[in-house]
Amino acid sequence: SILKINYKKEKMKKWLIPVIIILVLGFIGYKMTAGVNNTAVELEENVKASWANVESAYQRRTDLIPNLVNTVKGAADFEKSTLTDVIEARAKATSVNINADNLDSASLQKFQEAQSGLSSALSKLMVSVERYPQLTATQNFRNLQSQLEGTENRINVERNRFNDNVREYNTYIRKFPNNIFAGMFGFERMTPFEAQAGAENAPTVEF
Repeated sequence: SILKINYKKEKMKKWLIPVIIILVLGFIGYKMTAGVNNTAVELEENVKASWANVESAYQRRTDLIPNLVNTVKGAADFEKSTLTDVIEARAKATSVNINADNLDSASLQKFQEAQSGLSSALSKLMVSVERYPQLTATQNFRNLQSQLEGTENRINVERNRFNDNVREYNTYIRKFPNNIFAGMFGFERMTPFEAQAGAENAPTVEF
């Protein structure tokens, strides 16, 4: 009987050890895949949150423009074509919206072109305004100028943060073995902001 018991124990060991190994490997595999997925989700959400801040900064600039236009209109002989360019550029910029779930290269390029057009129109406006000292001396104009300067700085800060978060996300999903699991879960590379041709920094309004 003792021989039978020993035989049963040996037989149990033969199938129990492989089962334990399989369970351990399965647990390790689950932890790895779950860890990659959860971290990628967290980094992706960081990118989306930073994009919302980028949009908010640009929206702040857009909201200031009507007051700026109305203030500048007070100069009787101010160049109407310059104001028209700003108004049209603002309309174009506000018509381009990007869903945070669709931050692809084509969408970002379209958004950036529209915002760059508005930056250019604002720069020309501010240069023209310098020829009207009676306008630039008003408190209302100085306040608007200060707010625009602050908004441009905020835009640049938020764009840089967005790019940092995109870079961190892209680096994570491209690392081995993360790239294997990231592909399985549908995580794809995101596109950062890129400087316009001939420019090293984000477009700014020159005051």
